[in-house]
Amino acid sequence: MAAELEQIKEPINSELREFEKRFKDSMKSSVPLLDKIMYYIVQKKGKQVRPILVFLCAKLCGEIRDSTYVAASLIELLHTATLVHDDVVDESYERRGFFSVNALWKNKIAVLVGDFLLSKGMNIALETGNYGHLHIVSKAINQMAEGELLQIEKARKLDIDEKVYFEIIRQKTATLIAAACSSGASSATDDPEIKDTMWKFGEMVGIAFQIKDDLFDYGEDYIGKPTGIDIKEKKMTLPLIYALNQAGRQEKNRMINHIKNDSQNEVKVEEVIKFVKASGGIEYAHEAMVRYKNEALQILESFPQSQARESLIRLVHFFTDRKN
Repeated sequence: MAAELEQIKEPINSELREFEKRFKDSMKSSVPLLDKIMYYIVQKKGKQVRPILVFLCAKLCGEIRDSTYVAASLIELLHTATLVHDDVVDESYERRGFFSVNALWKNKIAVLVGDFLLSKGMNIALETGNYGHLHIVSKAINQMAEGELLQIEKARKLDIDEKVYFEIIRQKTATLIAAACSSGASSATDDPEIKDTMWKFGEMVGIAFQIKDDLFDYGEDYIGKPTGIDIKEKKMTLPLIYALNQAGRQEKNRMINHIKNDSQNEVKVEEVIKFVKASGGIEYAHEAMVRYKNEALQILESFPQSQARESLIRLVHFFTDRKN
């Protein structure tokens, strides 16, 4: 998969190298503790798929400009800030196989670090006059917070239906990917229709990406033993929602009781996993993921043939074919 990602990045390799330099500079601070934490975060960075989306979408819609680098930095700073804050909210002490910021420096510092990252991104956009990027990112932050709070509200009663589920993942996960695609387009064109189209593309990709994550919990095809982590955390994912909708009242109540009261009991979690598989929940979710993937691909087909378009097509497949 790493080799495939390298091929996807080929049309923007030089731009990504320049972005790396600019991004590292943007993370520096005159406060020694903060600078140390920023260095730690940079060293543990992930695949950086959101900056990749920014640059590819810019190239798809026009030319990469200085504004594109600002958009990529703003999106990556926002993404990093949300990860730091999420680890605090979820009481998670590990991120990508390494200690999280809150594990090493405690919650108070982690929250302040997240705030610093967010404000840093906003400052970069303001200082360079990229107010359009701020509009896009502000919309994303608003929707991400609403999605998180909607999930918390609904999780208390486990009464999430499909409509609510899709609204939650659209806001929580897809919005930031949509912002990356739209801001990339915004850096290359002033056409509002193209910007909206790329936002829609990002939403489709983001929803497909999240459904794929849902399927990992059940050991879909290739990762072997199911993890059941979502069930243990009482998260209502698409395979489970579908299975509960197909069940009779008695069976549905029993499964909900397992999730509510016995989510740390391995035997009960395994029973829920078997129930979801037997109900066709895995197949249903997979079909939904493919529908959203195909919608994203259809949007790309409306653009002229180019290296950027081919890389974006491959990136969509990368998101939905990935093994982790």
